[in-house]
Amino acid sequence: MIEHTEDPLIFNAKINQAKYKEMPESHKHCPFCEVTALTAILATDSDKIWLKNKFPTIENALMTVVIESDVHDSDISTNTPAQNRDIFRFALRCWQDMLTDARYQSVLMFKNFGPRSGGTLRHPHLQIVGLEDVDGYEQISKENFSGLEVASGVTISTKPVMGFIETNVSIASADDYALMADRVGAITHYLMTDFLSGRCDSYNLFFYKLDAQMICKIVPRFITSPYFIGYKIPQVQHLERLEEVAADLRKIL
Repeated sequence: MIEHTEDPLIFNAKINQAKYKEMPESHKHCPFCEVTALTAILATDSDKIWLKNKFPTIENALMTVVIESDVHDSDISTNTPAQNRDIFRFALRCWQDMLTDARYQSVLMFKNFGPRSGGTLRHPHLQIVGLEDVDGYEQISKENFSGLEVASGVTISTKPVMGFIETNVSIASADDYALMADRVGAITHYLMTDFLSGRCDSYNLFFYKLDAQMICKIVPRFITSPYFIGYKIPQVQHLERLEEVAADLRKIL
């Protein structure tokens, strides 16, 4: 029997109900587009804004949001390289700021994009969450980032966290933000267009600080496998298929 030392995160349903009641997104209304109404702003850089989440549904945590752009329907997968570099420079700096805060046992940064990603708002944003009592890396190992080498600092996991295709982009420090931005932009664009002939419409980005490296794990999202939901058993594509994806990525990186 596998034993885990950490308790689950506590989700506050009352705050979540208030969130959906007060700020439903529609084609006419997006809370992140209404910049003058935003509060609890932590930092800004041009059209990028870091602020506290107005509806902190996770208890014993600081939940924050990085609004990537003032363009509602933009995305990392379609941005120019210059736009992505600005986003990653700002977001990594915000994440680094919270990583050094002793109040948090772990600080997680991630992005949801698309209907199967777990996100609720279309407007491009990342989330940075400082957890006071939970180690977000407890069930993560270095093996989850190793595997088939695509390019220097880029791998496809052969032992993924969940599966089926997980691509990892590693940099030595936040100073290398441009390299990470360019590679993540190219990979997400591939996932949304050429991968599965465009049938993928969602992805997640997960960021990790491991030893001296910063890693972005890129995960195309589909309906989650029952093997993972019920038993925490990840699945991985056959090596032959991983080689095909790696070959595609090598052409664009």
